[in-house]
Amino acid sequence: MDGSISQGTAWVGVCALEEIPRQGSRVVATAGHGEVAVFRALDDAVFALEDRCPHKGGRLSQGIVHGHAVTCPLHNWVIDLESGEAAAPDVGCAKRIPVRVEGGRVLMALRG
Repeated sequence: MDGSISQGTAWVGVCALEEIPRQGSRVVATAGHGEVAVFRALDDAVFALEDRCPHKGGRLSQGIVHGHAVTCPLHNWVIDLESGEAAAPDVGCAKRIPVRVEGGRVLMALRG
């Protein structure tokens, strides 16, 4: 998925917002994307990326969340949570999965 919602996409509940610590993450196993890291920023914004750094495949879920970014624990690449793009001078992109919060539940868009 490129972040856009297409026909045949289902919004699936993955957890309660409160189950993700502020400035932390939770890993969700999916059939179509493998392991997905769902991040919660200090301002309660929620983001989802495949749990692989575009550099060397480090687990982004184990990184440090700051603002709307996460720092990969392997080589300190900074990944923007909104776009999945690595901060310059690094180049690469983690796959973004659409996510939203409704009634305190985190929903992720998965292809049906």
